[in-house]
Order: sequence, then structure tokens, then C-alpha cells
Amino acid sequence: MRRLIVRAREDLGVIVARDPSVRTRAEALLHPALPALWTHRVAHALYVRGHRQLARLLAYAARAVTGGIEIHPGARLGRRVFIDHGAAVVIGETAEVGDDVTIFHQVTLGSVGWWRDGRRAAGARRHPVVGDRVVLGTNAIVLGPVTVGDDALIGAGSLVLGDVPAGARVMAPVGEVTPRLSAADREEADALLRALATSGCW
Repeated sequence: MRRLIVRAREDLGVIVARDPSVRTRAEALLHPALPALWTHRVAHALYVRGHRQLARLLAYAARAVTGGIEIHPGARLGRRVFIDHGAAVVIGETAEVGDDVTIFHQVTLGSVGWWRDGRRAAGARRHPVVGDRVVLGTNAIVLGPVTVGDDALIGAGSLVLGDVPAGARVMAPVGEVTPRLSAADREEADALLRALATSGCW
């Protein structure tokens, strides 16, 4: 019981420390990721004791309440994990997340797909292992049994399919700004769009 209280205090403290919009622990109680983390701890404990159906039911309920934070009950989460905003975060069954990790919304820690995972040995890891103090930016996608080393930063929009060394930075290409189109170019673009788009788009 004492351990649960310590973990709960850590969770509230990390929200106050990492979310500038939250100023007190009382306010942190309303953070959208908190129910996902707390429910996951209970679901994971049930899962490892063989109560898989009840664990999945809890995970399903947490997903409904939190706007789509989907943490499989088999996943292992470390201490002081901070999920900012949380919408559409997916963490797969064999994923392991270290201590003091920051996860932004729309992050996926997933597998590469059933067509490949079906050929793995029974019990083999299918999802990433994320080290301590890693930051996973918005819409970062890390797939397969890869390892992300301690203190790495996975930038927003990055796709990671291989191991990332400790302290490394992975950045997606930055969008290119193009000058305004001329009137003739705009007409050509509009004509192309009309030719390619279906009638349902209009």
C-alpha cells in the first residue's frame, strides 16, 4: 500500500514538473493521462497473475475514459512516466518503457505487423524497449523489437525501425516552405485537384 502511495505522489509530482499548464498536485489529479497510468498499474498486476481478461477490460475502460490512450496490460512502464495530452498513444504488449520517460500524444510503440510477428518464436519480443529519460515527440512511431537507449530523443513525426543509441537524436524531415503560387500555377493546381478528387470531396 505504501508503495502505491509513493508511486501516486511521484506521478502527480511529474505532471506538475513537466506540464507548465498544471501548477498544483490537486490540479494534476485532472490530467488526462493519470487515469491511464493508474489503471495500467492495476491491469498489469492482474495480467502477470494470469487474469488476462479482467486486465484487458480495465485497459479498454481506461482507453474510453482517456481519449484513446491504449496501453496493453502486458506492457511494462517504469516510474515517473509522463504522457502529455495523451490522445492516440499506443503502447504494445511486449513494450518496456523506462523511468522518467516523456511521451507526447499520438506516439506509437508498436509491432511491425502480424505477417512478420507470426514468424517469431513464441514469447519473443515484438515491441520496443525504451530506456530511461527518453523523450518521444508528437506522432513518433517506433516499431518492432528495437531498443531506444537512455537519454535519446525521438523527434516529432519520426519513424524508427532500428535501434537508437543512448543519447542519440532522431529527427524527421522538416516541412519545406514554398513561395506563393502564381495565378497560372494556381489554376493548374485546381484543375489537377478536380481531376484527382472524387465527387464526395466536394
